[in-house]
Amino acid sequence: MMQLYPAHAAESLEFNKICDLLLGKCRTDSARERVANIRFHTRMDHMEKELNQANEFKSIIRLGTDQFPNDFTRNLQKELKLLAITGGVLSGEQLLALMQLALNIKDILLWFKKNNGLFPHLMAVSERVTFEKKIVESVSAVIDDSGMVRDNASTELMKIRSELGKVRHEARRTFEGVIRRLNKQGYLADISESFLNGRRTAAILAEYKRIVKGILHGESDTQKTVFIEPEETIELNNEIFSLERAEIREIHRILVQATKDLSVYHSQLEGYYHICGIYDYIRAKGLLAVDMDANMPRLSVHPVLQLVKAYHPLLLLHNKQLHKTTIPLNITLDRQNRILIISGPNAGGKTVSMKTVGLLQLMAQAGLLIPADEQSEVGIFKQLMVQIGDTQSIEHELSTYSAHLRDMKHFMDFATGKTLFFIDELGSGSDPNLGGAFAEAIVEDLAKKHALGIITTHYLNLKVMAGKVKGIFNGAMAFDEEHLEPLYKLTVGKPGSSYTFAIAQRSGLPAEVIERAKQLTQREHFKLDKMLHQTEQQSVKLTDKEKELDRLLEHNAKLKQRYEELTDKEKLRQQHETLRLQNKIKKEELDYLRDTERKFKQIIHDWKKAENKQDVISAAENVLFRKKQVQNNAAAAKKADKNYEVVGGKPKIGDFVRNKENHQVGTLAEIKDKRTIVKIGNMPFNVNLDEWIVVRKKVK
Repeated sequence: MMQLYPAHAAESLEFNKICDLLLGKCRTDSARERVANIRFHTRMDHMEKELNQANEFKSIIRLGTDQFPNDFTRNLQKELKLLAITGGVLSGEQLLALMQLALNIKDILLWFKKNNGLFPHLMAVSERVTFEKKIVESVSAVIDDSGMVRDNASTELMKIRSELGKVRHEARRTFEGVIRRLNKQGYLADISESFLNGRRTAAILAEYKRIVKGILHGESDTQKTVFIEPEETIELNNEIFSLERAEIREIHRILVQATKDLSVYHSQLEGYYHICGIYDYIRAKGLLAVDMDANMPRLSVHPVLQLVKAYHPLLLLHNKQLHKTTIPLNITLDRQNRILIISGPNAGGKTVSMKTVGLLQLMAQAGLLIPADEQSEVGIFKQLMVQIGDTQSIEHELSTYSAHLRDMKHFMDFATGKTLFFIDELGSGSDPNLGGAFAEAIVEDLAKKHALGIITTHYLNLKVMAGKVKGIFNGAMAFDEEHLEPLYKLTVGKPGSSYTFAIAQRSGLPAEVIERAKQLTQREHFKLDKMLHQTEQQSVKLTDKEKELDRLLEHNAKLKQRYEELTDKEKLRQQHETLRLQNKIKKEELDYLRDTERKFKQIIHDWKKAENKQDVISAAENVLFRKKQVQNNAAAAKKADKNYEVVGGKPKIGDFVRNKENHQVGTLAEIKDKRTIVKIGNMPFNVNLDEWIVVRKKVK
């Protein structure tokens, strides 16, 4: 488990507020207990398991089509304890709740079976669990859906309730008859009847109480009305009372036996309850991740931290409600860049940036998804040390600076290469020169111990350490001097100005006071701060230009995407048109073949009957050779005979050759065995040499 210093380090980073948000998502006491006892893992397998579970549940929530069936939220700790006690008795409602717990586990197992391995890390929680149908059978046999004992739970109970129903009906009929009679006699009060001591009584006017026979059970506050149980219903009510007692005894006996039967599955039911609590806890983490747009980062066994587009979760949620934009943070802490010195103006976001890093690290090691890009990487730290805010100790009579040094002593004594630390305004509270010197010595010591961390400061000597001590690098919070507003953006790689004189000037201090302050300031100090000031403002201007360039690049990317979409649509249209034409050609060919088949059948029929066979042959020629094609061939033959004469013999390259069928004439360009290349005009054709004959031009 991660060691925290001081004990309230997590609260200093506002992790307790994250836990409060998580508690609001929990539906079961079991899940709330897990939040109260949340741990910061230092084992990769535990951390990876919890993050994967939360990430899978987040994806289930976002899909929204097939919700996870963990609907059981009742606290059953009391029922499970009673079930483990020999002689314990559960009520019908309690037995029903245990049955519903078992059915909920059945739904969960069926859900995983239906989704067949899509959510392996969630499935691993219940992979060793089996649904015991006898739990449901034993409870449903005696308890109905409302938690009442069924009439047929036992033969004796069925008999008692049947008899009880008859007697109650008889008592009701008799009582209503008495009421009608007393009403006719004028003895009834306005309310006519009531229940006292579990008995149905008639409301009689006090002056007639000696006339009406029965048992007096009471009178009204005004003593004008008395409540009498008529003597006609006394025996019936006694019988009802006796049967009701018998029913209670039989119900108790049935519940005792049902509890005893169910106690055999006590360990399984405890496991069911435990698993439902785990799934509710994971569900709460998934819901919180959706609210924060959180993701699962890449994990590393080494103590490294790389945050890409990271947000402070509380600030992000707050700004969402106000429809305000939150500036993301990009930062890397690794073996080469171990200690980040953040400088810049007050109220510029230095502490928020530092808290963002610490809070996200705690969240990740607690198994919570973090509001950062999926390309972020989070390692494992064994220690986390925090020094933020006023550490003055009244109890130990320590000043703020003394308490600050006490914390720094602990940092230097126990920091290692697996420590992540955060120090806000290192060296403050003392003489600027002496405080700066001590601060520099502390940073050097922490750097030697290879600890990783973030320090906020205004000391110039700490800003210049980045070029001297290996592993230390600068960061600056951007500031808009023109509008005197912080930009809440961290720029890594350079120190920042405190903008002391600029803020004083914009705040309306007299010019002579500001000028005198500049004169009193050490020249080198003022010169360096001015240089940092100018550098940062140039950086802000460059950032604006980069934003404009990014906007243009984004616009260009959108145009490119649009062009590709249009190109794809055109290609698809051409493919559809090609297929349409192909289908049309195939249809025409099919129609032609069918027509040819029909004509051939007619030719065969005519051949058998015709005396003049030549007519049939002519008809066959018309079918086999389309008339137009025959005419074309005849025209080509006539043209060839006019211009060329047949020579015959073995053809050679350069000879004129003529096709024996369609009479086209070309030049022999190349010979390859029986295949050859013939050029007709400028077009080469790969043909069979046997189908061509050598010719030569006629001399005119």
